[in-house]
Amino acid sequence: MARRRRLGKKFFKSLLPILLLLVVALGVALGFIVYGVTRPPRRPYLVTPEAFAEFSGPALKVSDQTWRNRDNTTARGWLLKGGAGGPAVILAHRYGVDRSWFFNLGIKINEATGATILWPDLRGHGLNPPVSWTSFGSLEGEDIHGALDYLRTLKSPNGQVLVGDKVALYGVEMGAYASLKPAASDAGIRVLVLDSLPRDPGEVLHAAVRNDLEIDNGPLRLLTRAAAKAYFLGRFQNIPTCELVGALKEQKVLLLSGPDAGHLRNSTIDIIKCFPNKANLEVKIDLPLTGFKLPSATGEQGEGYDRVVIDFLDRNLR
Repeated sequence: MARRRRLGKKFFKSLLPILLLLVVALGVALGFIVYGVTRPPRRPYLVTPEAFAEFSGPALKVSDQTWRNRDNTTARGWLLKGGAGGPAVILAHRYGVDRSWFFNLGIKINEATGATILWPDLRGHGLNPPVSWTSFGSLEGEDIHGALDYLRTLKSPNGQVLVGDKVALYGVEMGAYASLKPAASDAGIRVLVLDSLPRDPGEVLHAAVRNDLEIDNGPLRLLTRAAAKAYFLGRFQNIPTCELVGALKEQKVLLLSGPDAGHLRNSTIDIIKCFPNKANLEVKIDLPLTGFKLPSATGEQGEGYDRVVIDFLDRNLR
């Protein structure tokens, strides 16, 4: 018996370097995976203010702006000023795209409501981003706070406060999750338009890994989530969307989704039950087109989606 124990110990010791090597290799592989998906694809903007001005004329003056996030990193976005003391709308895009996806929608909102419009590039997104990485919505909610801080410093040409006491947030997927985080604590956020909500930032992470590796299984999800927490040194806060929704107060909320959002339609449906005030909630989860694929829409489909969003904002911001 004692000899068997000694042989077992020798066998384990002989395997130990191999096991350690496998653990190190797995850690390195997971590190590369997480590093890769925190740097989403960056493509040329679909449209820019300069290109838009070439065929629309100089009447709408959209400017490129920068400001500071609450963690003192730099943020950037396009700004279209509305009337002094009027409302403002921030448009937050999904993972893997950029501010240009909702440029046309923002222009239409401005024309219909007179609101000041801000199109931020969420961290890690757009060409040559000032912050090179994304946190899948975990830290982006604080960045929305920073964007609100910036808007509230703006003045009209005659020195009046530009943005009044009504702000609306529009977001898709990661942008929708990020919009929820400041809404519970900022009384000025009166209106939310949330398209295709994920259950938490981990779901955005898993979708990014699935699209990158074309692999999706339970063990990989657990490992990548643990790797993300290690990568962000504990700053990856995977707060469930249901918890954030439960903290909302009197905001008017429009919840959108449809079949083209894939699994996010199901997560959006699941989150409906979490809203504490159903009287302030409107739901449209069978749209033929969502903000998830808005730029690829035909003219009629795109107009139909824009009208749903604009009508809701117009009713609740005036």
